Amino acid sequence: MRVALLQMTSSDDPGENLDMVETMLAKAVAGGAEFVLTPEVTNCVSISRKHQQTVLHHEEDDPTLAALQNAAARHGVWVLLGSLAVKTHDSDGRFANRQFLISPQGDVTARYDKIHMFDVNVTPEETFRESDGYRPGDRAVLADTSFGRIGMTICYDVRFGHLHRALAKAGAEILTAPAAFSPVTGAAHWHTLLRARAIETGCYVLAPAQTGKHAASTGGRRQTYGHSLVVAPWGEVLSDAGTDPGVTYVDLDMEKVAEARKRVPSLTHDRDFDGP
Repeated sequence: MRVALLQMTSSDDPGENLDMVETMLAKAVAGGAEFVLTPEVTNCVSISRKHQQTVLHHEEDDPTLAALQNAAARHGVWVLLGSLAVKTHDSDGRFANRQFLISPQGDVTARYDKIHMFDVNVTPEETFRESDGYRPGDRAVLADTSFGRIGMTICYDVRFGHLHRALAKAGAEILTAPAAFSPVTGAAHWHTLLRARAIETGCYVLAPAQTGKHAASTGGRRQTYGHSLVVAPWGEVLSDAGTDPGVTYVDLDMEKVAEARKRVPSLTHDRDFDGP
């Protein structure tokens, strides 16, 4: 099965980003992709909560989601919207960082809200408080498709191995890890973390990423690491997209999942223990 990862440099303009992703999706389909994945916050990269309140929508009214549902149906492909920033009805006004799996019929078959919030002090210049603007999810999500089971994760989730193990033990064969990763933590940890999650679970890991300097009409400009990755169940990096926006194609052999798990069946070797 051919998958395509879209590596994007989204701005803080959802309409502009939608035009970009629709063009890239059409290119991916022309290249033979049956499953197309976009990065985290495909619709809007912004650090201005005021701007987000102006341009974002609730899920039921979101034009990016509606357009990508139509595109998936028109092209007859599976689409994973790595995530959209969407409004919620929470009393504190926080958004959701929500991933959507769309079927070839255009239906949303699964949705996942990012569980782990990126609240870190990477450097004095790179301080993030994702939980100030986004409320965390509280439910792990496993999705069935015609080609295998998908465990849905987003970006900072990659540092929490227990989530990925739980998804794999529940039947996941593919783990999604769309991201808008910091350049500093990306250079230090991105490849290692994604390879570790694949090796630990015997899953394919698909990680489409935001890249480069993101245009912003309001507030500061974010910069992201890029390097969209596909990692095989044995831990090999099958594709690294570098730092330029574009479409990356990889052909998956789902038999490799069973093969890796047969060679090292660690998912069946859990033991209870006391302490610490």
